[in-house]
Amino acid sequence: MQPACAGCVVNERREFVQNAVRGVVALLGLSAIGATPSFAQHIMAISTTTIMSETGAPVRIEARYPVPAADGVSIDSRNDVIIARVGDSAYAFSLACPHQNTALRWLKKDNRFQCPKHQSKYRPTGEFIEGRATRNMDRLPIKLDGTTLVVDTSQEIRSDTEAAKWAAAVAKIPA
Repeated sequence: MQPACAGCVVNERREFVQNAVRGVVALLGLSAIGATPSFAQHIMAISTTTIMSETGAPVRIEARYPVPAADGVSIDSRNDVIIARVGDSAYAFSLACPHQNTALRWLKKDNRFQCPKHQSKYRPTGEFIEGRATRNMDRLPIKLDGTTLVVDTSQEIRSDTEAAKWAAAVAKIPA
């Protein structure tokens, strides 16, 4: 758990409930008109596999996704994963902002991610631009298996503590 930042207001229970109700109403409104939010396409994993250790404890959880046909962002809210394609590269990110774990949004018109809580901004590759966050988005290990992206959803890679692993967490898509 991250410590509270100076100047951040802790939501009281009433404010939290009000915001939750507003969110549910907004989602119901979108589903009623059949619209997809403009910030990203929603996807689900093709499959999810839990890999167990010899003792029976979960070691890794792999989710599989189709390779995006073009540049763009897809969100799997069930597994808290963002898949982003930028040119010949695909990235997998944690859905949570590294500042205070608020779900990030994709702003298509601005070609960037943004945290709705404190307005931290990130490039499509997860690199921090500006805001209260102090580091890049957390990447997840990703690899290409034929026409499928395999993402290890159990391991978040932080750029500030594992810079080499963070830089290597990319799948190259052949032309």
